[in-house]
Amino acid sequence: MSNEKQEQIQLFVVSTPIGNLKDFSQRAVDVLKNVDMIACEDCRTSTPLLRQYDINTKLVSYHKFNEKQRTEEFLELINSGKKIALISDAGTPCISDPGRILVKELFDKGVKITSIPGASAITAFLSIVPRECEEFSFAGFLPRAKNQQVKLFEKYRFSDLVFYESPNRLQDTLENIASSRGSKTEIAVGRELTKMFEEVKKGTVKEVSEYYKNNVLKGEIVCLLYSDSTQNADDYDIEEKINKLKALKYSDKDISTILSTLYDMNKNKIYKMLLGSQNK
Repeated sequence: MSNEKQEQIQLFVVSTPIGNLKDFSQRAVDVLKNVDMIACEDCRTSTPLLRQYDINTKLVSYHKFNEKQRTEEFLELINSGKKIALISDAGTPCISDPGRILVKELFDKGVKITSIPGASAITAFLSIVPRECEEFSFAGFLPRAKNQQVKLFEKYRFSDLVFYESPNRLQDTLENIASSRGSKTEIAVGRELTKMFEEVKKGTVKEVSEYYKNNVLKGEIVCLLYSDSTQNADDYDIEEKINKLKALKYSDKDISTILSTLYDMNKNKIYKMLLGSQNK
């Protein structure tokens, strides 16, 4: 942190290991040793890592319950010329971890911010599971309510969906996926990434659920719910519109006219889809 450009930086967003303490860059260590203060989620969790690398910088807690208060305090310190590093319990801050409020506030105030990149459960997981394309959507931790989860599963039906889950809720989530998308839906589940008992399990929702009924399920979990390859996205969208218009008591003839006009589709194709929906 000796060159002129680094001297201007006042907030360092520093990634920490997600499991294996050796996954920590020399640059991250140097930054944490030289800033005036380190903001962390839980001092008790961060202390062993800092001790491992002989980092004695002052620690203060920064979590979702004191974000606004701490942000004001940090801004005062930064205005007085201090430099602060932000870390989370594991991985990259602001990715399903506290930090967004602080970064936004400081960014808006013109404070120089930089990232010290490193471990992330998302990239670690996606690099070791099979995928057909580069595109994916990330939902962070899923909502707990079944209806809210189902909305997400339907919203991202035609893209790979990555999300975090806890061990005690995974089975319920798998059941919700089966209820929404079917038990043959493909999913990959990773746990304890970078640790001794790292495990990745891929299969249908039913297969993965059965596996974890009979095997250890603990640790941090990241999942990839694969896109639906059994349906055409455009046809699925039309089917949804058909069901909504039917619920509003539109006739088959009116539905065919409306959707063929909006989607520039052949009326006969829509009519066949109408017949198909009646036979389900």
